[in-house]
Amino acid sequence: MRSDLIKKGLERTPHRALLKGSGVPQSQMDKPFIGVATSFTDLIPGHVGMRDLERFIEKGVHTGGGHAFFFGIPGVCDGIAMGHKGMHYSLPTRELIADMVESVAEAHRLDGLVLLTNCDKITPGMLMAAARLDIPCIVVTAGPMLSGRGQAGRKFSFVSDTFEAMARYKAGVISDKELQVCEDNACPGMGSCQGLFTANTMAILTETMGMSLPRCGTALAVSALKRRIAFASGEKIVELVQNNITPRSIMTRAAFENAIRVDLALGGSSNTVLHLLAIAHEAGVDLPLELFDILGKDTPQLASMNPAGEHFMEDLDIAGGVSGVFKQLGDKIKDTGTLFGLTTHQLAESIQNVDDEVIHSLDNPIKKEGGIAILYGNIAPRGAVVKQSGVSAAMMQFEGVARCFDAEELAMSAIMEGKITAGDVVVIRYEGPKGGPGMREMLAPTAAIMGLGLGDSVALITDGRFSGGTRGPCIGHISPEAAEGGPIALVADGDKILLDIPGRRLELLVDEATMSARRSKWQAPIPKIKTGWLARYAKVVTSAHTGAITTAD
Repeated sequence: MRSDLIKKGLERTPHRALLKGSGVPQSQMDKPFIGVATSFTDLIPGHVGMRDLERFIEKGVHTGGGHAFFFGIPGVCDGIAMGHKGMHYSLPTRELIADMVESVAEAHRLDGLVLLTNCDKITPGMLMAAARLDIPCIVVTAGPMLSGRGQAGRKFSFVSDTFEAMARYKAGVISDKELQVCEDNACPGMGSCQGLFTANTMAILTETMGMSLPRCGTALAVSALKRRIAFASGEKIVELVQNNITPRSIMTRAAFENAIRVDLALGGSSNTVLHLLAIAHEAGVDLPLELFDILGKDTPQLASMNPAGEHFMEDLDIAGGVSGVFKQLGDKIKDTGTLFGLTTHQLAESIQNVDDEVIHSLDNPIKKEGGIAILYGNIAPRGAVVKQSGVSAAMMQFEGVARCFDAEELAMSAIMEGKITAGDVVVIRYEGPKGGPGMREMLAPTAAIMGLGLGDSVALITDGRFSGGTRGPCIGHISPEAAEGGPIALVADGDKILLDIPGRRLELLVDEATMSARRSKWQAPIPKIKTGWLARYAKVVTSAHTGAITTAD
């Protein structure tokens, strides 16, 4: 065992003394040492219930014959960090989390890991660490939140009843009292936000790739099932150590393709493009950005999930969950292994009935193409990402006039002050991985556009990114970004921009001579943040089309 390096032999007398100083009995020295990387925090609704799950993981580890050690991993709530300086830190924490898990596991020679996670950047960070370390690992995602409940059976959700409600209030559509009702009911308790936002999409994709137990991706945070999954995961990790089953044997190219298919079929968050690319990089798997679009044209959207649709995570879980999606996708899902032994096709066969009002069949899709599309053009020569499942038919093709802003706050002020009108294309730049730094999410301006009733007449493009809660004609991840001198930096107010999602085009309708003249005058911006971790991050982070990974160069 890896842990023998800190507990076997005469030379490890000091190490054993320290272990005993932490309370480890001599009787436990021959057992596998299992690290439980827990991202419990009082700051995030998706994580406040983890103390309970920690207990059940620990019980499972000891029942399985291992010895559990807890260590803490930080988390940032994207919703709370949204719209101010805090959002600069969100995506970079993904790299910190991967580095911290690697550091503790290597320094203490842990034999295996249970990765207890839930929200946006924490789950991909944990998976990146698992792929990098390639020691036995299992992921436990803490589960989604129940929808809020109101009179006459109305369901409340985080994005539509906070960010979009704020804009409806500003427009005079709802009253003070109605806004307060939304605020009080949008988040009724523990769990990740109720729709198919980034946290829940990543939980589903983790299960899809075989890195967590069945139903872990959809079982609610408040359920006894989640406790049982936590216990079973603790037992399973000991078995994985004994059999040396490691993440790279599970997270193969075929497993990543299945994850993309499921994401496309459900209409999941566009952030998964960044995260799957980064995880694949750590796993040594070649996963080009173009693959999302290739598979997207061959994978129908089978579910209408909140925020762009009607169903919540609780509905998806009851309808059949991830295995139900496998069943409906049929042979489009490759038969890959999982860390618990069953293959994806066996999981599909284990489902007797799927609620096809929630997870449609291939014969009756919501839309003919998957939820994510990759666009190219002279604004985005290396690609851009749009969650087309959240775009209305009226905005799939659109030509508008550029309104340019060099920071999210400037755009948000213009939107809320009524300065953005029908026919505009809001351009938010210098918000990419380097320029942000940190590639902030633009949920506040996109939700404001929707809340003000402009979703069918205004588009938004950015080298930043979007929350999984974003809906509407919002194109992000534009590469190369403005801070690298990408063409988005050269757009001027009044320019015409063409959006053609079916044709996969995003074009600036300006002649090359004009662009060349602008390019000759462009100067690299002064960094927005010059000290601390983010200043270092900006120097090593790569473009969005690579997954915004960090390099040693």
